[in-house]
Amino acid sequence: MEFSAAERRLLHADGAVTNEDLGAWEEEFGRVAARISPLFYRPESRGHAERYLRGLLAPMERKNGWTIAEHAGEKEPKALQRFLNLTPWDAGELRDIVVEYAMERFADPQGVLIADPTGFAKKGKKSAGVQRQYSGTLGRIDNCQIGTFLSYANTGGDRVLVDRELYIPEESWFGDRARCAEAGIPDEAEFATRPQQVQAMIGRARAAGVPFAWFTADEEFGQNPGLREYLEGAGIAYVMAVPKNTACTDARNRETIVWDLPARLKPNTWQRRACGTGTKGFRVYDWALVNSADPDHQYMIRRSIDDGELAYYHCHNPRHESFGELVRVAGSRWPVEECFGAAKNETGLDNYQVRLYRAWYRHITLSMLALAFLAVIRHDAKKGHRDLWTTRRAPGDKHPARARTAPAAPVG
Repeated sequence: MEFSAAERRLLHADGAVTNEDLGAWEEEFGRVAARISPLFYRPESRGHAERYLRGLLAPMERKNGWTIAEHAGEKEPKALQRFLNLTPWDAGELRDIVVEYAMERFADPQGVLIADPTGFAKKGKKSAGVQRQYSGTLGRIDNCQIGTFLSYANTGGDRVLVDRELYIPEESWFGDRARCAEAGIPDEAEFATRPQQVQAMIGRARAAGVPFAWFTADEEFGQNPGLREYLEGAGIAYVMAVPKNTACTDARNRETIVWDLPARLKPNTWQRRACGTGTKGFRVYDWALVNSADPDHQYMIRRSIDDGELAYYHCHNPRHESFGELVRVAGSRWPVEECFGAAKNETGLDNYQVRLYRAWYRHITLSMLALAFLAVIRHDAKKGHRDLWTTRRAPGDKHPARARTAPAAPVG
């Protein structure tokens, strides 16, 4: 990759990165560029793809058409804008390459698929799917786009984004086909809820042969009966968060809601277990497992050690896996947040300046490929007993200086 003289001095100051590392990373980037080259018919388009990908990996705070063009030595971003908006190439095929590339390093029969939406704040009304809507990422109702993502985490601590869908609100968009046409939303596109988008992405992962043992997600998906029915019909085990008013039956076939379960538990039912690691060390909670009238279904309760706050999970456990395995899967939800953090901080996931539907998919998928590249670099560094996904501080700097081709994301 390309580094300024100052960045090279910073990287070498603590002996973390050597010229051999830089050479290996450049070779890996060359393999990635060669892998995606067949997607583009013209040499100019292949060049634009490589320059855009390099820009997404470059040490810049903002990564949009202007900054990437400047990084590539171009006077204006028109060529890269045409590449995203007009040049003929298939972002779906690029997504398939991302999955193939990631699975070559990270495939794990005990892997976990994780679904989660993330918001992208936007101004105006022209960007595909934008409207005032609630975003958990922003923590409020705001003018934004919502992307639904599928992440993959293996038992070795590797994690990567493997699929994405842009959520298009029904009434404000599909109720106005002229608006859809202006934003480049295809005529054949139909409204899909976020759980339906997740179902489609899981289907693509299965068709691609992605090995996984579990699926996990937050309350939005855990409370959706259509998604649960799909997963159970496909024989997919899951641990999904559910709201506290979720109806359930206990082992005696008594109807109740999950909020009432903790009061029925004996003190020795709770077990203190870690469900992964974060920036502050192990994530440790008290956990309780409650059987239901159906032997394949259980309910799990997580209690905070600090303030006693409770969270609830619906577990479809047809293989009757252990309590510890269910806790592990529940903790696997955090890697998708770490993927979002790394992709937004390091590969420009949310820095795009495009409005068209197709251009959103193109930018987002290129960012996912860049993130997969960084995950591969991290994976190879771990094999050499070094983890480069760390945050370093330059002398006298008030803000963490990023390790320039390894994302400043929490390890865990």
